[in-house]
Amino acid sequence: MSRIFTTSFASVYPLYVTKAEKKGRTKAEVDQVIEWLTGFDEAALGEHLAAGTTFEDFFAQAHLNPHASAITGVVCGIRVEDVEDPLMQQIRYLDKLVDELAKGRSMEKILRA
Repeated sequence: MSRIFTTSFASVYPLYVTKAEKKGRTKAEVDQVIEWLTGFDEAALGEHLAAGTTFEDFFAQAHLNPHASAITGVVCGIRVEDVEDPLMQQIRYLDKLVDELAKGRSMEKILRA
């Protein structure tokens, strides 16, 4: 089992926000991307952050967007569509969405509209 599975989502979330903000994007946009992928609105996301939910439990409780499989590309040198472990793939989906946000892609493209 990968160490990231038992890492609290709250410990990584600020890194996502910082990455986006360094490139002129906002925390609200990060939250929007997370909500699109997981179905967690602001209140649910806040509860997970406050509770220190692990990535494993975070994604176990998520209602993954039916269009998540449209997320393709490379994160950390790994093609997200080729990741075999379902949980790791979901984590990589989120990494990829935050990467796209930080790279200045339009929200419409990021959310696979």
